[in-house]
This record gives sequence, structure tokens and C-alpha cells, in this order.
Amino acid sequence: MTPLVGQNPPNKCSQGSFVNGKNLQILHSGERTNSAGKAVSNIILLSIVESDYGALRPHLEHVELPNHLVLHEAGAKLEFAYFPNRGLISLVVAMKDGKTAEAGVVGNEGFTGIPAAVGLSRSSLQAVVQITGDGFRIAVGALQKILESAPHMQLLLNRYAVLQGMQVAQTAACNRLHDLEQRLARWLLMTQDRVDSECLPITHDFLATMLGTNRSSVSLAAGILQREKSIEYSHGAVTIVNRRKLEESACECYAIMQQYNGQLGLE
Repeated sequence: MTPLVGQNPPNKCSQGSFVNGKNLQILHSGERTNSAGKAVSNIILLSIVESDYGALRPHLEHVELPNHLVLHEAGAKLEFAYFPNRGLISLVVAMKDGKTAEAGVVGNEGFTGIPAAVGLSRSSLQAVVQITGDGFRIAVGALQKILESAPHMQLLLNRYAVLQGMQVAQTAACNRLHDLEQRLARWLLMTQDRVDSECLPITHDFLATMLGTNRSSVSLAAGILQREKSIEYSHGAVTIVNRRKLEESACECYAIMQQYNGQLGLE
């Protein structure tokens, strides 16, 4: 992953435990595969103990995750949990009038369908792919059955659920209290942390939907960041050219969320 400002380059084999920061090692991307031989890059799937992964492996179906694919509809029964290898998934609140706002993001550090891991069958959030990638899915019933005899994996998923809940809460406060320019900078930084690229294939229309505003407002905010030489914008893509400046433009919410990056395997 892209190193965070002021930190050493990542070493996936020496990263701290997702459980207690000491005992667990995260395997290198590709050191595990599903039963069809597809390489695993998802950090949770690379973190669980071998016995738990052995039980999970036959049920992991590799899937492409194209842009705008809806993985879960809000309020609908959860059929699958998704563990991305690459790309970005948005957790979205959708109102009856069609207006939407993003509540959280998921990259290869996490999974979608969190309620299923704690015995629930539905989610109030829509999960939609916003940056194309790939990953694995597992039927909810199979996942819940495996978790009955996999306490270590249950702990990992519960821990991620709590961290994701913190992100959702902080995002709600951010959307209410901070300027659009600050929120845009925060969103771009969080996205880069998860997709490991300076070039993000996103449009102003998409950003407006995710930030709960209109396209013209996003264009104004992006223009400010571009004049500050933090980003460059071309049709259909935003490139982060100076991450330090972008961090200076972001609100405090990014720093608050960033402190959990190590526990998510993003450092």
C-alpha cells in the first residue's frame, strides 16, 4: 500500500496482529488461493489462521467487481459476504427521494455484509462498487456455519465491524460539520489508502453522489485543491500529486480515521 506520510514503507510480513498487534502475521498477497487457484489479496483472508482459512477456502468464489455493481441493496436479505482483492466499495445511505450519501468505504482491508457475521440477515446500507476490482464472495449461510467453530475468525470479523462502525460514525459527523473541500480531501485520502494508486478513476458526478452534494459544488472544491497543486483532474479521473498538501486540506476526521489504519492492515 502507499506509505502514509512520515511512516516507513510497509512490510506485510511484520505487520501487527489484527487481534492484539503482536502475534499474527499477515501473509503476502498471493500466498493463499481459493480452491480454483485464484490468488488472495484481501487482508482479512490473509490474516485468519490456517485452520479457519482451510474451512473457508472451498466456499470462496472469485468474482469480478465492475464499476457500479450493487452487491447488497439496503433492507434486502444478505445473500453473500464480499472480500475485495482490489477496487473500492461504497456503503451508501439512500433516501426515498433518490438522494444518497456515502457512509463508509471498503477496500481490500475489509469485507461487506458485516451484519451477516454477527447473525443478522439484513443491512440498512447499500453496498456498491465505485472503483473496479475483483475479490471473493461466500454465501452468508456458509460463512455463518463456519464461524460457529472458528472463534479466531469471528473475532477478526467482529473487530473489523467495530472499526467500520467507527468510520461510519465519523463520516456522519464529517458530512454534517465540515466544508466540502475538507470532506473531498478526506475522501480522496481514504480512497488512496485502499486502492494503492495516485490515479483514482472517478468523476465529479460520482463524487457529488458520495458526498451528498451537487456536481457544481464538487467542481468548485476540486478546483481549489487543484489550484493548491494537491490534485490534478482530468475527465473521469483524479490524480493525487501532493499527498502532504492534501492531508493539510483534509478535516480532522481523516487523522482520526487514519489512526486505525494499522489495525486494518493499511500501513
